[in-house]
Amino acid sequence: MILLDNVSKYYKGEKTPALEEVNLHIQPKEFVFLVGESGAGKSTLIKMLIREEKPTYGNIMVGGIDYRYMKKKHIPHIRRRIGVVFQDFKLLPNRTVYENVAFALEIVGVSNSEIKRTVPKVLELVGLSDKMDKFPGDLSGGQRQRVAIARSMARQPKILIADEPTGNLDPENSDGIIRLLEEINNFGTTILVTTHNAEIVNALKKRVVTLSHGRIIGDQKDGGHYDLDGSRTRITKRSLGGTAPAQPAAAPQPQVVSNTPEAPQPKAPEAKKPKTSSGSAVLEQMRKAKAADEAKPVAKRRKFSR
Repeated sequence: MILLDNVSKYYKGEKTPALEEVNLHIQPKEFVFLVGESGAGKSTLIKMLIREEKPTYGNIMVGGIDYRYMKKKHIPHIRRRIGVVFQDFKLLPNRTVYENVAFALEIVGVSNSEIKRTVPKVLELVGLSDKMDKFPGDLSGGQRQRVAIARSMARQPKILIADEPTGNLDPENSDGIIRLLEEINNFGTTILVTTHNAEIVNALKKRVVTLSHGRIIGDQKDGGHYDLDGSRTRITKRSLGGTAPAQPAAAPQPQVVSNTPEAPQPKAPEAKKPKTSSGSAVLEQMRKAKAADEAKPVAKRRKFSR
């Protein structure tokens, strides 16, 4: 669904890269948290996914679309496939809730009849059916964030990126927004959330990818925790590695005793030394899987098409 292949991004005038040799694969229907200190590269990564920025090196593919072949005229089309929710909502203050959601469909040429069918459905999804005639200034922060999510979901994107969706919300509203994102994920939408909210990350136990100084330093696939220094990932790797468990000692071979004193006593055959592994069985399987994956031929890139 989302693939970053050795991606680096250098901004003009900056000595250090915003992203450096980032490799990331997010599967369809995954729910992934992207965490890191301010300046770690999270915003740059998102901007490249929605094609606001181009990588200096490396390649990006989203939904089978190879960004190297994407022309400028195709960018609006790819953005229809990716919904984005921002921390500051970015709602139109002089339009009602209904009109804010409808506007996202109008600008891509959806018919009025389709808009009338779609908008009430997405507002029902986010629990705002009774607020469609209200203006953003009449809503709470949590309600405005729900409108922003409804607007992003109106085009039925395969991917939803939420950039600090709970940054301006109190704990109760934050929990509600995250539960809503979980529900959307259960419908089959891939979710990528950037956040500094450790409590939410630790409670959900989803996949957690950690960025630091433009590099991925941690990737906890399951049961992830908020981990800014990558220590939890390193602990996990050590727990999978280490030396192989000791083999049980072989049973002693019985000695054959001869009645004839001159007869030599036959020696017991030497037991074969057990094969040792440089790591546990789990680690060895991981190595074999990685080697097999690297041996696969690279999928043929295809040009962007409508």
